[in-house]
Amino acid sequence: MAVTDQLSYEQQIAANRDYLLRFARLQLRNDAWAEDAVSETVLAALAKPQSFGNRSQLKTWLVGILKHKVIDALRHHGREVCVGNDTADEQADPLEQMAFRQRHHFAEPPADWGNPEQDLSSRQFFAVLEACTDKLPPVQGRLFLMREWLELSSDDICKELQITPTNLYVQLHRARLRLRECLDLNWFSRPTSP
Repeated sequence: MAVTDQLSYEQQIAANRDYLLRFARLQLRNDAWAEDAVSETVLAALAKPQSFGNRSQLKTWLVGILKHKVIDALRHHGREVCVGNDTADEQADPLEQMAFRQRHHFAEPPADWGNPEQDLSSRQFFAVLEACTDKLPPVQGRLFLMREWLELSSDDICKELQITPTNLYVQLHRARLRLRECLDLNWFSRPTSP
């Protein structure tokens, strides 16, 4: 790897640091632990640039490394993970805010989401999804990312955070409802260009 390529590679890693830090903070809820995880990720990426090999986007590769660092930090710090206090907004049941007919059927069907496979390939969709995930209440966002992004099992999450499976499923359900509402408003019901 040439020196100019190395500088470009290092600059690209530095450009992704804020994103990595946001992701780590959301998961770890501790600035010092998040900084450590991101620093370890950056060091690992700088130590072995040949491992990247341009087989994916650099950001994707860095997040893959960070996922492992976050899981290691969660295991290492065990019960010390700081979970913020639930706000009144988190306590509110989103099902109560939605209009239902009999037997829990939506009074207004969800917007037509079109072809999800085509939309998933869009970078714009992922930007909206990331913004919607960032707007989730901290506890729900953390649980959702642990389950769906870090791919931890429900048992591992419950054990790690000392919560019951019922509480986990309720929080995940609420998170998914909020994400659905956010995506309906900000992606699927947006006006189409002529």
